Amino acid sequence: MFIGICGSICAGKRTIARYLVAHHGFTQLYLEPSAYTATYVQIPSEENNSQSKDGVSTPESTPNNTPEDTTPPQHTFSTPEALLEFVTAHWNKRWVTTALPSEAVLDLYARRPFFLLISVDAPLTVRWQRYLIRRNAGEGYLASVSPFPTNLPGTPPTRFVVDSFERFAALSDQQLFDPSKGAHPLLSRASIRLLNTSPSLADLYATLGKLDLLDPNRLRPSWDTYFMALASLAAQRSNCMKRRVGCVVVRDGRVVSTGYNGTPRGLRNCGDGGCGRCNAGGTGSGHGLATCLCIHAEENALLEAGRERLRQGAVLYCDTCPCLTCSIKIVQVGVEEVVYNQGYSMDDQTAAVFQEAGVRLRQFVPPANGLIHLEKPELYT
Repeated sequence: MFIGICGSICAGKRTIARYLVAHHGFTQLYLEPSAYTATYVQIPSEENNSQSKDGVSTPESTPNNTPEDTTPPQHTFSTPEALLEFVTAHWNKRWVTTALPSEAVLDLYARRPFFLLISVDAPLTVRWQRYLIRRNAGEGYLASVSPFPTNLPGTPPTRFVVDSFERFAALSDQQLFDPSKGAHPLLSRASIRLLNTSPSLADLYATLGKLDLLDPNRLRPSWDTYFMALASLAAQRSNCMKRRVGCVVVRDGRVVSTGYNGTPRGLRNCGDGGCGRCNAGGTGSGHGLATCLCIHAEENALLEAGRERLRQGAVLYCDTCPCLTCSIKIVQVGVEEVVYNQGYSMDDQTAAVFQEAGVRLRQFVPPANGLIHLEKPELYT
């Protein structure tokens, strides 16, 4: 597994990388400074700093202006291509990097099916407070798009300190939104987008543990994830103006049929006013179905499949739990298992029908993806 971490200044990129190294046996990979299109922002202590313009302090010109240890860390590569070649040769081990200086590098890494991109961000004020702590401690340096001259290839990073919130905000905006080098396009492409407002390292590590970042489904979807994705895709073809629902019927790991909800062929689409019940408004979920002209996604899929194709082992995937009317039809054609994603107003009645008929019913819960707030209460339960 190869995880790349991108994010804004002081959002927690290196901290999450250290978590993966310490708790999950990852090894961190680095790029030499010359491989970056952006400069590094050094965060030293405030001692012996002379004030310069624009709210930025730079160290006095002494041999100590370089970091104490200029020896590159182990697993440091001169180019992203060299890094990727190394990872590919050792693909069955765990690797993590924050070395993502551009979209071109991301495109390179993303060619590998074992690559996962994680982004991390935090409110500007939270990141400023973290910056102050790091600045005072004299720790590390951050990759950043800087208005200051780029270091020559192979030379240590320029050290400077940002002394005002306004200047930090300006640098943050530039690091994220610079038209040619900004990191925001990378953040938008991440499969997992973490909002890290965690008040302490312990809280951050605890919530990261509950996210199960190493779930194999994140790289290669399970059958449940795969078929539910097909059901969700089918739902995009719905012409019902009230709700999109998609369904896939599967047997022996093969798709038998798909369906989505909407008016029958030859009738005007529901979204164009074809169904009076849906378009009238004021009708609650699950009510007035006897006057609805829309065929449900499950019905469509069952009609397409036919009973002869739904022999032993048929499984129905639907992005919404079937209604009572659909449930009795599902039982009649011999479907053995129903997997759904979202609940519906008739779940209890549907479950009772399936239980009596011997049809297994279970809810599909995918691994958390997209935007994840790390202080959500459910992550602490």
